Amino acid sequence: MRRRWRSFSVLAALMLLFAAPVPALAEDDQGAPVTVPALADWTPAPGSYAYGRSTRLVADSASERRVAGTLADDLDDAGHGRVPVVRGGARPGDIVIDVAPARTSLGTEGYQLRADKRLSITAATETGAFYGTRTLLQRLAQGERIPAGRTVDVPRYKERGVGVCACYINISMPWLENLVREMAYHKLNQLLLELKVKSEAHPEANTWGYYTKDEIRRLVALGKRYHVEIIPEINSPGHMDPWIENRPDLQLTDSDGNKQPSRLDITRPEAFAYYTSLIDEYAEVFPATSWHMGADEYMLGSDFAKYPQILKYAQDKYGPDATPQDAFIDFVNRVHTYAAAKGRKLRIWNDGLTGANTVPVTAGTTVEHWLNVAVKPSQLLDQGYPLMNAAYALYLVRGGFHSDTKGLYDQSWDPRSFEGEKLASRDGITGAKISLWPDNGRGETENEVAVALWPALRHIAQATWGEPHPDAAYAEFTARGTAVGHAPGWRDLTRVPVADGSYTFRTPGRSFAAEVQRTADGYVTLRTAEGCLEVRGGKLTLNVPLQPGVEAAPQACDAQSTLQRWQLEPVTGGHRLVNAITRMALSVAGDSRLEQYPPDRRTPAVWHLST
Repeated sequence: MRRRWRSFSVLAALMLLFAAPVPALAEDDQGAPVTVPALADWTPAPGSYAYGRSTRLVADSASERRVAGTLADDLDDAGHGRVPVVRGGARPGDIVIDVAPARTSLGTEGYQLRADKRLSITAATETGAFYGTRTLLQRLAQGERIPAGRTVDVPRYKERGVGVCACYINISMPWLENLVREMAYHKLNQLLLELKVKSEAHPEANTWGYYTKDEIRRLVALGKRYHVEIIPEINSPGHMDPWIENRPDLQLTDSDGNKQPSRLDITRPEAFAYYTSLIDEYAEVFPATSWHMGADEYMLGSDFAKYPQILKYAQDKYGPDATPQDAFIDFVNRVHTYAAAKGRKLRIWNDGLTGANTVPVTAGTTVEHWLNVAVKPSQLLDQGYPLMNAAYALYLVRGGFHSDTKGLYDQSWDPRSFEGEKLASRDGITGAKISLWPDNGRGETENEVAVALWPALRHIAQATWGEPHPDAAYAEFTARGTAVGHAPGWRDLTRVPVADGSYTFRTPGRSFAAEVQRTADGYVTLRTAEGCLEVRGGKLTLNVPLQPGVEAAPQACDAQSTLQRWQLEPVTGGHRLVNAITRMALSVAGDSRLEQYPPDRRTPAVWHLST
């Protein structure tokens, strides 16, 4: 997590997001189709390509047919009808998918798109052809006639991403699925997920906020289909409280004998074995080629002097000149060795690299730079580390700091602009990403976060794929996003399945009357005669009552309270009531109280609504 906050309100913006009309944009000032990222190379030609009822997708090889199959589904989802996938020769109106490995100049992700009587997408790889279909879908969102011409479109950076900390506060699967689709639509290829997978090896760690393995498998499969690699993170050795709060034997102990539930004791072999066992369990559901271990803020709010055993460990292993920081780097390097043996490359945050160490980080470790510390990006590059820009300026903190997307665009921000240093060359920089953090968990709902996310997502897509400032004014750039719309298959999560009004909620063992009113962010409040239904009580995590079994009861109505917002989730026979923040559903206790529980811990109540 990141500890710098700034207040932000998005309710009015949310209404604008879903109410804004799509302008009739077909080409930019140079005649190029309007896309995000913008096409930097467009050669116009006479005529146009017309998509219609007779259009077919022509694809021969297995990789071409996979791309065509995904495109066919997306065309259907986008309202363009079901298009057959065929082999053989193309005819006017067809779309041809051509994976030609000999076209090495297109790289691993570039493509050529040519529009005339038929439309062809050529790439050296399946991924490149897939990205060509994203350009096609964006253009078809503005009309089914495309001006004739040709583009060669190749990304500047190989890593173009989003990071999401679902590490304490559960984020709904539909929201994450929307994110994967939107990322792919804008040619972003890497999603970092810091989250908890429900553990079979360590059931004592299964405090709420987790995801089931089947949920992760479905999300990873979606990412694979849409060419988004999903990289898992378990932060360590700091921020480990979601995993070790019930394992005091693994917690670092200070010189006063106080256990530190957020800090793993890096001097204990049992702690390393525990962490690597989690890597192994995550490998069951995450096939990613990278592992992110965090390695940030280990001593946040403290310092190594309070833990003399760390210095002793370092000196015992590396000699009398070793520092406590060497013990920290030693832990990082041991994880690197373990991950590498499993076929995974290690990634870490940069703030733990203070320069106070004598032991170097193992070569090949990717450093994700978010904070300006003593060791600068240029030094990390000089030392040979792959470097990703994850600048704090790109952060979206729930209930706190939000990236100034307009300001970054106006500055022509690109991945060379790190916190504390602007580099002259992009050599050695893998790319950049925006990051979402839940520091004030109740500060915003998921739907409110989405309002700020979509402009930031489109900006990072532009800045990592192509020219960071393709339009003279930011308003022109945002018009691109409006023109291309959302990805096929994207779900409007602000839709409420019932109209505002008075209802009686009934389920076995409990009934109550409430006034249902839609909130601006697409949830509902439930106003009873005693007040508005709210989850309150129990242990707070990031300002959120995340304990299962906490009661939901009427409280004084407060339009600003996100804990009084509920999702009416349609299910067979009625609706579930899911809290907008805790993401737990209500069930009925034996004494008729309403309690929140994870859906796999207790069967949620199904409510029948009547007027």
